[in-house]
Amino acid sequence: MTFKVDFKVRDYECDLQGIVNNSVYFNYLEHARHEFLYANGIDFAQLAKDKINLVVMRSEMDYKHSLLPGDEFYVAVEPQRISRLKFAFKQTVVRKYDEKVMLNALIIGTSVNEKGRPFLPEQIDNVFKTTT
Repeated sequence: MTFKVDFKVRDYECDLQGIVNNSVYFNYLEHARHEFLYANGIDFAQLAKDKINLVVMRSEMDYKHSLLPGDEFYVAVEPQRISRLKFAFKQTVVRKYDEKVMLNALIIGTSVNEKGRPFLPEQIDNVFKTTT
């Protein structure tokens, strides 16, 4: 299953070189993951209130090309199950006008309970069951 979120580069997201700063891509990717979860009935903020915290364990990002001010693009999100306690989001940033891949990412995570111990609550487990 692939999920997409649309974006447009804002001027302040660019650095002195006139391109999107590398750190800004983390924000794009995170927002797309949160939107994916919300679309699947998972409220990230409510999880935190319930003392369930989704955490990133590893981020791999391959920068291919630079986005520029005003570029319209989308972030594709594909959930993947890694193990009993780990899940991943394969994410791709694609510029709309030419469908050029700007960035490939793999974000690996888990969830932890209020004691900081890894576990997957049922609602998270269910999202990733269908992707194995």
